[in-house]
Amino acid sequence: MFASLRLCRGTHLHHLWLDLDDNPGDMKKNILIADDDPSVRKSLAKVLKDVAYNVIEAVDGAEAVEQFKAGPVDLLLLDIDLPIRDGWDVFGTITGQAPDLPIIIITGKDNQYDTAVAAGVGTLMEKPLDVAQLLETIQELLAESKEARLRRLDDYRHHIHYIPSARPSLREKLHS
Repeated sequence: MFASLRLCRGTHLHHLWLDLDDNPGDMKKNILIADDDPSVRKSLAKVLKDVAYNVIEAVDGAEAVEQFKAGPVDLLLLDIDLPIRDGWDVFGTITGQAPDLPIIIITGKDNQYDTAVAAGVGTLMEKPLDVAQLLETIQELLAESKEARLRRLDDYRHHIHYIPSARPSLREKLHS
C-alpha cells in the first residue's frame, strides 16, 4: 500500500509517496507526539494520520511517559522544551525502559547537537520541521530492525541523524 502526501512549499506543490508495505499485516504503527505547542502537535498529528499512522498525543513530559507506559508506542516524536518533565528527562526515562524504541528529538532550541550526542539520541531534527524529511526519517526508523537500531545506538556518536533547520542559526545572524 502506498500513501501520498501533498506538501506545499511556497508556491510549489510536491507529492511524497510513502511505501507502507513495510508494515507486516498492515497493522498501523503507533506514533507518540510529545509537544506542548498545540499547533505543532495537531499539525504533526494530521500529517501522520493522513499517511496512515495511529497518533497518540502528549502535552507535557509527564503525560508522554504515561502514554508510553500505556503503550504500545512504535516511535516517539519528542520536543525537549516540555513542561512538568523536560524532554531530556523523558528521553532518559523512556530509553532506560525501551532502549530500542526509535525516538526523534524535535526542537526549536539552538545548540542542542552536543547534548543530543552525549545523551545517545539517534535522530535530532530542528524546528521548523521539513515534513518530507520527517516522514522519510520516520519510515526509515520504523523499517530498521531492533538489532540494527541497537548496534547503531551503541555506536551513536558516529551515527546520529542530524537534520538542522533551514532557518539561519543565531551564530549566522550575529556574523552577518
